[in-house]
Amino acid sequence: MAYSAEISRQNPSLFLFLVDQSGSMQDAFGTAGSARRKADGVADAINRLLQNLVIRCAKSEGVRDYYSISVFGYGSSVGPALGGALMGRDVVPISEIANNPIRIEERTRKEEDGAGGLVERTVKMPIWFDPVANGGTPMCDAFRRAQETLSSWIAQHPICFPPIVINITDGESTDGDPSTAADGIKSLTSNDGNALLFNLHVSAALEGGKVEFPDSERALPGDQYARLLFNMSSVLPDYMRTIASQEGFTVTPASRGFVFNGDLTAVVRFIDIGTRAANLR
Repeated sequence: MAYSAEISRQNPSLFLFLVDQSGSMQDAFGTAGSARRKADGVADAINRLLQNLVIRCAKSEGVRDYYSISVFGYGSSVGPALGGALMGRDVVPISEIANNPIRIEERTRKEEDGAGGLVERTVKMPIWFDPVANGGTPMCDAFRRAQETLSSWIAQHPICFPPIVINITDGESTDGDPSTAADGIKSLTSNDGNALLFNLHVSAALEGGKVEFPDSERALPGDQYARLLFNMSSVLPDYMRTIASQEGFTVTPASRGFVFNGDLTAVVRFIDIGTRAANLR
């Protein structure tokens, strides 16, 4: 059965993030009352995800390399987007992610105090990826770069759990129709199935309606771009559909890894569901 390969140090898998860094990512999320830039919210979501993956792979002897990570930005240019000691690296094992944040920031967050109230607590947050918002949206070039990276990875790990690509964008491609390049990603296969491509569209619109894990174009607004992203997105594997259902989403066997008009909450939930492993050892 596809998407059931064991993920281990001997047989790791790959998460590849494509992050729109165009000028429009400076705009705020459409959530009422929020002034949070889309670029900042997406950066925080990716940094939290990397921290959670490090924790997930941490054992008594250290961080095991169950995963490797790629983060590519596309805006004024296309290329690796991790910073600090990892700058310029296409693919980085999770143990090196753990050991090489750019910096550690202190953040405050509200937590329940056990008596029905909330208190603010200071937490330390490692930063590997900084927000950027400049230039156009060269999605075709980004997809081609992802395909090259995945092709090389699968050649070295032919029996791996298929790589997962998560494309986070707020606008239309400015270098042509990305459909062919997207098909190139999805055509890559390990012995365990095809590479997965999920698309997360983030929005500055207060209206229009958030659509999460749709199973047909009928669920989308009358928007050609929404249909394009939907058709580029992979169908959710069975195990991931089960996770989405447990998280309260209505999904069917045809549901795709796609969100349209997403806010910050949708970003966090989508990335969490899209990066949970089926068989980690």
